[in-house]
Amino acid sequence: MDMNPMLLLQLQKRMGLFQEDHPKVMPFMQAVGNMAIEEGTVFAVKVTTADGKVLESNIKLTANDIETINMMKNANN
Repeated sequence: MDMNPMLLLQLQKRMGLFQEDHPKVMPFMQAVGNMAIEEGTVFAVKVTTADGKVLESNIKLTANDIETINMMKNANN
């Protein structure tokens, strides 16, 4: 899969803005990546829309999930 270099630059800039607006997110994600990626860990997500609608979901990590996560982490290095 080829990525557009201009799109990658735009995405990098947007990620910088996101980190400025939400400074606790990346340290949290790093802590999760360092301490909680093991088989059986449950990732739960809850989203509340501006009009109050709640959407929730969760997944229990499997060995396949962990392999995929590790591949994504290694792709950034």
